[in-house]
Amino acid sequence: MNGPINLHQPQSKSVLPPQFEALCPPPQLLPGENIDHYQALQTVIFSDLDPQSAIEWLLAIDIAELSWEMQRYRILRHRLLSTYRQKAVEMTLRRVDLAGIAPDFQDVAEIYTIGNALDWQLDASAALDIEARLRSYGFDQHAISMEVYVQAREILALFESLLNGAQLRRLMLLKEINNFRRSRRADLANIAARKGQPSDVTFRRGGFSNEALHGP
Repeated sequence: MNGPINLHQPQSKSVLPPQFEALCPPPQLLPGENIDHYQALQTVIFSDLDPQSAIEWLLAIDIAELSWEMQRYRILRHRLLSTYRQKAVEMTLRRVDLAGIAPDFQDVAEIYTIGNALDWQLDASAALDIEARLRSYGFDQHAISMEVYVQAREILALFESLLNGAQLRRLMLLKEINNFRRSRRADLANIAARKGQPSDVTFRRGGFSNEALHGP
């Protein structure tokens, strides 16, 4: 599960203005995740969005958090495929080694196959021999990869759902920032008009403009 970052780990200085630091809680990182990488991602997103008000900072913080989550999901999905590759090798070995085995020897052959799959995982030399033997039966790396996706299809669907959900929420927040800024520009233009000033008051922000998100 997520947990607070290690307070003894060196941390990069936050880019938030001091008056807005209370809006951004400490990141909840998983073991193995790097606080410097998290804050580097946060920094470039804040730089692009260039939030000014508290509302904009809240939205920008959530966008950075969702971007980190998406990166996390992609890394975990890749690790998942690596884990399932051993299972795929085991299943492929079972098709080769257990074909034609008498029922009385099935249990022994099964144990032998599981041991070979573990050797493939732990011993580079054994992995080369096993892969060469599988290729001799027509099972190349592409065939093993196909077996990986067959084995992991349900959990991959979960990751796809997580990624799509995070992406959708991020797009909604980007549109929310754009709508908020457009509303503020309209308010400034109305104030300027009431004061007799030119109505084409500009309220420029850095990063994602209305044109960038929705076109001219």
